[in-house]
Amino acid sequence: MKLVVNGSPVELRDGTALDAAEAVSPELKKNALAARVNGAVQELWRPLKDGDTVDILTFEDEEGRRVFRHTSSHVMAEAARAVRPEAKIAIGPAIENGFYYDFDVDAPFTPEDLEKINKEMARIIKRNDRLERFEMPRAEAIAYWEEKGEPYKVELIHDLPEGAAISFYKMGGFTDLCAGPHLGSTGRIKAIQATHASGAYWRGSEKNKMLQRVYGTSFPTKEALDAYLLQQEEARKRDHRRLGRELDLFSILEEGPGFAFFHPKGMIIRNELEDYWRGLHRKNGYQEIKTPILLSCDLWKRSGHWDHYRDNMYTTKIDEQDFAVKPMNCPGGMLVYKRRVYSYRDLPLRMGELGLVHRHELSGALHGLMRVRSFTQDDAHIFMTQDQVKREVQGVIRLISGVYNGFGFPFHMELSTRPEDSIGEQADWDAATDALREAMEDLGLPFKVNEGDGAFYGPKIDFHIRDSIGRTWQCGTIQLDFQMPELFDLTYAGADGQKHRPAMVHRVVFGSIERFIGILTEHFAGAFPLWLSPVQARALTITDRADERAKEIVSALEEAGVRAELDLRNEKIGFKIREARLEMIPYLVVLGDQEVVSGDLAVRGRKGDLGKMELGAFRDMLAKEIRDKSL
Repeated sequence: MKLVVNGSPVELRDGTALDAAEAVSPELKKNALAARVNGAVQELWRPLKDGDTVDILTFEDEEGRRVFRHTSSHVMAEAARAVRPEAKIAIGPAIENGFYYDFDVDAPFTPEDLEKINKEMARIIKRNDRLERFEMPRAEAIAYWEEKGEPYKVELIHDLPEGAAISFYKMGGFTDLCAGPHLGSTGRIKAIQATHASGAYWRGSEKNKMLQRVYGTSFPTKEALDAYLLQQEEARKRDHRRLGRELDLFSILEEGPGFAFFHPKGMIIRNELEDYWRGLHRKNGYQEIKTPILLSCDLWKRSGHWDHYRDNMYTTKIDEQDFAVKPMNCPGGMLVYKRRVYSYRDLPLRMGELGLVHRHELSGALHGLMRVRSFTQDDAHIFMTQDQVKREVQGVIRLISGVYNGFGFPFHMELSTRPEDSIGEQADWDAATDALREAMEDLGLPFKVNEGDGAFYGPKIDFHIRDSIGRTWQCGTIQLDFQMPELFDLTYAGADGQKHRPAMVHRVVFGSIERFIGILTEHFAGAFPLWLSPVQARALTITDRADERAKEIVSALEEAGVRAELDLRNEKIGFKIREARLEMIPYLVVLGDQEVVSGDLAVRGRKGDLGKMELGAFRDMLAKEIRDKSL
């Protein structure tokens, strides 16, 4: 049979995807975890047919990792049942960087339980059990799980549509309800660890029972697992929630779960970012607008958000009319455009907005500033003619790239295509997708395609930044939209005097101001670059005889635009320095009798003692570092 394997023609007499991998190379066979056959991911052991297009998936592929870790979750479920025989099993999907499994148990899992689960998992993968798939008719499957006393599996089967295949996977003595796909055997998992446990409501609803969710991760090698666990330990040290509290930047209180309170120091960082954003956008030809937080539900029905996003929206009534708090800024931007008639000479029109939006997130999904219910998007909407699309998209790519480079973030881009839940004609989607692809290709930029992950109204380019400990965060996005201009009947007068429909780009750079601050906090471990530091310099006195000189220095720094403060307390200088270091203050000026007499400053930076400096030179050094936004 003739196949296309990883883009190259391959001929086999017959066989499976594993045979196809071997035909390409022994190394590919060794690393193969699953296969994408004609677009659908399946096990390596399934037979192929003539004409199939096959992509062999390894741990380097997201879908390969998902199969690897989904099988790992079954291993953990079997191990947990061995440790806690009373456990009733619920669901166990792969997630980013690992997997979890939910259990109904008599008492929460303890650290000792997790250690026992880890030992049991090691035994299971050493046994190298094969995974076997089989199906049952609906009634038989329900009876099977009822007999085993597994109510969550019974509920899951009841929720499956009539006629759906009800598949099971068996490995050794453990069987689970699962759609798959899976690895061929548990021995492919070379390194696995249960990391922690927490409570989780069944199906994410607070109306349901609280289950115990055990998290884990797995890798093809122990070295990779050790490196990941080391990264996680470093991430715990950098946790923005802890640093936000210790540095007095922000808080999230019981009175407002998912709603951040920014403190004075946190507001300095926030205002610096917003000032930077405004200056950058003025320079790039954007006009700033502001649209209301609360708008009529008729608007959200018109935009399509009501049908596609209603469960995440907050609603209320005003004068018996239904209103919704905006989860996105775009419909308001449409109305601002629509207020007047534009000519083709007015386009492109770039309108930016630091817009406060609200989204209803489940309480279990909330996480510091990274996942909140209220946040500010650094949004912009660009209206343009069709022949301006590529140039405008490339301009946004350059703008976003410049911002990330300025913060020291490497990044990669993904092109996300049409999802199942979407609006508009396929021809429009194809044209929009091609325009985004060509914009990146013409700039010579590498990207990967993320099939089916676009917005409901258009394809998008997503920017994924990598922080200082190797984690990636999706921040910037460029969405090309031919649907909203149609829904809102947006037009411009063309050179021919006729009305034409503009194309439109939605885009963000930071994504969310709040989340970006959380990312920066962890990226810099709280030691923000000078231009963002709430306090940029502090003068510390050894003796009260230096107090007046310290006041003069702080005054001179403040006149130069430096955020400086005094520490004149009657404390030992070592204590003052240690406290300032814990507050992550970039520069310290230590003043005693000697400095008062000489007029010089004893300066300490984050990397150590900078020696003696003249006040003017120190002031100019700080001013330049702030002006250059140096890292």
